[in-house]
Amino acid sequence: MAGWDPVRYPNKDKQFFESNLTQAFRESARVLKPGGVAVVVYAHKSTAGWETVINALLDSGLVVSAAWPLNTEMQSRLRANESAALASSIYIVARKAARQPTGFYNEVRQELRRHLDAKLEQLWSEGISGADFFIAAIGSAIEVFGRYEQVMDYEGNIIRAERLLDDVREMATDFAVRQILRNGFAGEVSELTRFYVLFRWEFGEALAPFDEARKLAQSCGIDLVQEWSRRGSFVKKQKEFVRVLGPQARQMDDILAAVRSRRELIDVLHAAVRMWEDRRLGDPVELLAETGLGLSDAFYRVGQAVAETLPAESKDKEKKLLEGFLAGRERVRSAVRGVPRQGRLWEE
Repeated sequence: MAGWDPVRYPNKDKQFFESNLTQAFRESARVLKPGGVAVVVYAHKSTAGWETVINALLDSGLVVSAAWPLNTEMQSRLRANESAALASSIYIVARKAARQPTGFYNEVRQELRRHLDAKLEQLWSEGISGADFFIAAIGSAIEVFGRYEQVMDYEGNIIRAERLLDDVREMATDFAVRQILRNGFAGEVSELTRFYVLFRWEFGEALAPFDEARKLAQSCGIDLVQEWSRRGSFVKKQKEFVRVLGPQARQMDDILAAVRSRRELIDVLHAAVRMWEDRRLGDPVELLAETGLGLSDAFYRVGQAVAETLPAESKDKEKKLLEGFLAGRERVRSAVRGVPRQGRLWEE
C-alpha cells in the first residue's frame, strides 16, 4: 500500500487491498489439503499494513500456527535510509485446519499475554530488537488471535486487527522497557522518559512515520501532539515524520525551560550532559543536587540504556556524550553528596 499513487489509482485504497488479499488467502485455503501449509512472507513497519494482512488472514479461514522474523535486509541499505527501516521479514506459517468458533476478548487477551510473555522472552534472547521486535510481536499475536473464527467482547462487538495491535504494542512496550532498564527501574521512570528510551531503541536517531510514533507514544500514555506543542520539547514534527531530538540538537535555553517546568528525568539528563561537555552552560552537580536525581540509580540507568541502544557510529554525538558523562558517575554521586572534590570533576 505504501507508495501507491492515490491520484492514478483512487479506488485502490486500504479496503481494496484487504478485500483482494482476503480473496487470495481464501483461494489458498481452498486448494490446500486438510492440514496443508501456506507460508506468507511480509515486511512492513506500519501497523496500517499489518491491520490489512491480519484481517485478511482472519477472514480467509487459514489458521496461523507460527510466525517468526528472519533477517532479510542488507545493513548497508538500512544505514543509508534517513527513516527507520526493518531488518527482518515475518514468515507466517498458516494451515488449513478447523478453528474454535468464538473467543471472548477478555479471555483471549489473557491467553495472548501468557503467549507473548514467553514469545517475547525468546525473541529478546535471540537479539531481535527495535522495530523488528514490535513487528515480531505482532506476528506472534496472530498465533493466538487466529485460533478463533471470530473474537468479540461481551457486548457482542467483533474485535478486529486494530484493537489487537493496540494491545500487542502495549504489552511489547511494557516488556521492552523492563528489559532495557533492567533491575526493576522501569517502575521509577515517567511516561515521557519511557517514550524517549523506547523511541531510541526502536528508531534510533532516524525519523519515524507519524502514525508509528503516535502509537508508540500512546502505549506510554503520552499525547504526541500535545508534547511537541510544549516549549522546549524534544519531540519535533517534520512533515509526515517525527524526530526525537538528542541533547546536542536542543537549545540549552529550551532544555532548562523544560527542566524548570516539569523536572523530567530525560530533560535533566540532557541538561547534565550538555553542562558536562561545556561548563560555561552551568554546573551539572548543582543541577543534579537541586533536582534530586544525582543519587538516583534510575537516572544513570536511563542514560546507560539510551547509550546502549544507539549505534557506535551515532551521527549526533549523543552516544559519545552519554558514555563520557556516565564514565564519571561515581564522582558525580560523590560531589552531589557534598564530598570534597580533588581537582575538577570528571577529569582523569
